[in-house]
Amino acid sequence: MKLSNDETRQIAEARSHEFSTRRATVPALEDILYTARPVLDHGFVRVVDYMGDDTSVVQAARVSYGRGTKQVTDDRNLIRYLLRHSHTTPFEMAEIKLHVKLPIFVARQWIRHRTASVNEYSARYSILDKEFYVPERSNLAAQSSTNRQGREGVLDADEADRVLTILRRDAETAYSDYLDMLNLDENDNVLSEDRSGLARELARMNLSLNFYTQWYWKIDLHNFINFLRLRADPHAQYEIRAYAEVLLEIFRAWCPISYEAFLEYKLHSTVLSRSAIAVLKKALRGERVTREDSGLSKREWDELNNQFQLG
Repeated sequence: MKLSNDETRQIAEARSHEFSTRRATVPALEDILYTARPVLDHGFVRVVDYMGDDTSVVQAARVSYGRGTKQVTDDRNLIRYLLRHSHTTPFEMAEIKLHVKLPIFVARQWIRHRTASVNEYSARYSILDKEFYVPERSNLAAQSSTNRQGREGVLDADEADRVLTILRRDAETAYSDYLDMLNLDENDNVLSEDRSGLARELARMNLSLNFYTQWYWKIDLHNFINFLRLRADPHAQYEIRAYAEVLLEIFRAWCPISYEAFLEYKLHSTVLSRSAIAVLKKALRGERVTREDSGLSKREWDELNNQFQLG
């Protein structure tokens, strides 16, 4: 990832200011405030603001429980209890605002989480940079034969070279035509005084989904956790998971107790149906269990078997 001179200057200027405050701050998050953490080839994530931390969750929970919480002295145990039992409101009391640069196709997945405030860079008013995502060779995989949303295996060298050539060629051509329709060259100079150029809001539709966009994304901790539960999962698409991995690092710096509880009860846990619980009870009693008499579908049986090695 390479930041433009203007982006570098803006980040340096933002980090040069310091303010005294009476509100809760997080030293680990202050250390990385405004800095761009690289993702993929041209993307990044920056923390630009936040409100609250682990203590905000505890504070809100104890207000909601009233006098009965006088006996609760361990913030860690309380946060773990809240997350384990899906008491979500206290986690809404902490918020974070991020500046994210990401490929358009990743943004279209990301925006499905309709629980954040989002303001995106507009190609109606500005000209998009010549930046597009090209995967690493190791991430070029074939379509899964069992999962319509997944990948399976890695393309051989010749096929990978062919795909990379197509991706670069098409993106280069699309951007060149985009500028031509705007009547501009790559330095934003007018190509011809005899042409007016197409409106930016129309010219942008020629660009492919691997071009980069940017947005500000503000979300509370509860919905941040829900986002990460899905997008940091090993089954998530690699590109959005790459962003989720950076968000996990930010989460750990911001709210380390909530982060620990998230790993324990959300990311590295599983949800069992009533039928699955019945199967496990039989297995624990030493009884033979089979898919045919389990009441589970083949997919759920396979998932349960992979998780607990039922045999």
